[in-house]
Amino acid sequence: MTIDQLDMDGTYTYADYLQWTFEERLEIIQGKIFKMSPAPDRRHQDISFKLGVAVYNFLQQTTCKAYMAPFDVRLSRLKRKASPTQVYTVVQPDICVICDLEKLDDRGCIGAPDLIIEILSPGNSKKEMKEKFEVYEENGVKEYWLVNSTEHLVLVYILNDEGKYIGLKPFIEEEIITSSILPGFEMLVGDIFAE
Repeated sequence: MTIDQLDMDGTYTYADYLQWTFEERLEIIQGKIFKMSPAPDRRHQDISFKLGVAVYNFLQQTTCKAYMAPFDVRLSRLKRKASPTQVYTVVQPDICVICDLEKLDDRGCIGAPDLIIEILSPGNSKKEMKEKFEVYEENGVKEYWLVNSTEHLVLVYILNDEGKYIGLKPFIEEEIITSSILPGFEMLVGDIFAE
């Protein structure tokens, strides 16, 4: 089977995802298929690597773990008790941090990571800013970063006590970005985008 043989208007679960053997990368968000680009461009990879290394190095003094795409994160309103047929969202965030290590299994993460970082690229901005924003908020991802490689800024959203994201002011190149999830983490935003 190829991805083109799937009904793009159909509803799919993680059980379906596990059966697919085609090479194309995709995500399922609330049962709907979203194709991923075959490989991110070089700029995206540079940004991902710089952020990933900074986060990974910081986490060496903690019990949290960081993972970079491709890494499956399975989200379900039913949380960890959901079977593969009950999981309608499987995403591959650019970077995610998990502090509750019981959420990890051999296939990735089941349940909300504590921090997710997505890098905006032409063609994925709508998915990251709408569909993923909503599903991350709904599933309790405590902190969500959107890295805008065109504008050289980072948007940070923190989950409040009512389960809704509150946006902080944009972090620009001259500023130090911090994380409420990772107390003590600091990075100059300009270093993320340096050539």
